[in-house]
Amino acid sequence: MEMPFALTGKVALVTGGSRGIGWTISRALAAAGAHVVINGRDAKALDARVAELAAEGLAGSAAAFDVGDEAGIVRAVEQTVERHGHLDIAVANAGINHRVPLTEFATADFQRVLDVNLNSYFILAREAARPMIRQRGGRIIVVASMMGQIARPGIAAYVASKGGAAALTKALAVELGEHGITCNAICPGFTRTDMTQIMQDNAEVTTWVESRTPLRRWADPREVASVAVFLASEGASYITGHSLNVDGGFAINA
Repeated sequence: MEMPFALTGKVALVTGGSRGIGWTISRALAAAGAHVVINGRDAKALDARVAELAAEGLAGSAAAFDVGDEAGIVRAVEQTVERHGHLDIAVANAGINHRVPLTEFATADFQRVLDVNLNSYFILAREAARPMIRQRGGRIIVVASMMGQIARPGIAAYVASKGGAAALTKALAVELGEHGITCNAICPGFTRTDMTQIMQDNAEVTTWVESRTPLRRWADPREVASVAVFLASEGASYITGHSLNVDGGFAINA
């Protein structure tokens, strides 16, 4: 029986893959059959995640580097191809936020957010495209955000970076499509992760999120990860340049 969402034999690289949405995506891709190269800055944390996968009979390995280091991304892609022979799925997920009023927003902090949330996505896509072009196919998945389409006060750099990530996805799609490479973005809404814990702990914010979201709840990271598996699979072979909201309807509930 054909399994359109199976990733057996595929190799994936996930940046920011040791925690939050990134870890859930890493685990979901591995559960679908892929060997997942998990990126993060903390080598011990990565080794622990790889051990978790192994305990479940899933395949994974670690790639410790800072996505703000271009050479680290280049080296990770090269080493992945050297060790496994191919790279089929690249997930640009690593992200940070910086919350401060606009008039207090330092240029260096704005640039730091862009370096992680947008520049690293471009570099990963560029480097992953090289082996994907040679092998005549691949999947590039960008984790953008609902906040690239709407906005909240105090997160100007985050909004700009995530809007840029969605636009970058379109540019990648039109340039790489002829090589059999699809490029799509996932735009999560308010999701229960450690990055949003401070918001979850605020009763007023939680009430606002739940009342504004048509589904009346926060997202579970697994609901985002399942979309990544779909976009990485043959089931999404004719989808490219698309930004898919996983936000419970938040962005349309003006």
